[in-house]
Amino acid sequence: MMNKLTYLCLLAVVIGAKSTIAPFITPCQSANNVCILRSAQAAVPVMAAGIPALGIKSLDPLYFDEIQGDQGGLQLNFKDTTVTGMKGCKVEAIKHDLAKSKQVVTIKCSVELVGDYKLGGHLLVLPIRGEGKYHISIRDIVIKASTVLVTVDGDDGKKHWHIKDWHYTSQVKTNARFNFDNLFNGNKILAGPVEDFVNTSWREVMNEIAPPIVRAIVARTVEAVEALYKAVPAEELYVE
Repeated sequence: MMNKLTYLCLLAVVIGAKSTIAPFITPCQSANNVCILRSAQAAVPVMAAGIPALGIKSLDPLYFDEIQGDQGGLQLNFKDTTVTGMKGCKVEAIKHDLAKSKQVVTIKCSVELVGDYKLGGHLLVLPIRGEGKYHISIRDIVIKASTVLVTVDGDDGKKHWHIKDWHYTSQVKTNARFNFDNLFNGNKILAGPVEDFVNTSWREVMNEIAPPIVRAIVARTVEAVEALYKAVPAEELYVE
């Protein structure tokens, strides 16, 4: 009886243990996806706020000096962009397979983007030109990110995870709204049809305009997770 009681007490300590460096992380067994999901979700708002002591920059708000893209005849340039809403992201699924050095995370977010834009070329079938302020509202974008994890020696002499490679897919589930001030230098006759088109055909427009933006957001998120892995030994992120 005593041995059984001791085992249960030790098990409770292991399950409820927190990382000493990152107390918002609950270490989980690599195959325990329920525990990993719960721990990952709890970490979202903490990491989104930024943790300077761990080298994790703020994800909400998230700021970009410049995002550029050339999407099949559409030249776009976004400057001084601020993204908000990341702290409300929901981790919908996560699978961590240490044996295969893979981690797959599915996350759903609703975000707002504001800043300065410059567009030129063709947006699908319509010519578009403009420069000014912009606002994009994205509701329920689901991003599935796959990372290749390797173990490296940290400066502290302990083993740390390192993201060697990553890729992602994304899909907006609910809707997206676009507002571009000063299209065609404020010519409402030319701008009106384009403004109507971008919001009635938002899925197609997202495919044209969003890729550089979404990739920039995912890259910054991966950077934050990599900073966490660099600061916290692997032994504090999972249990055998």
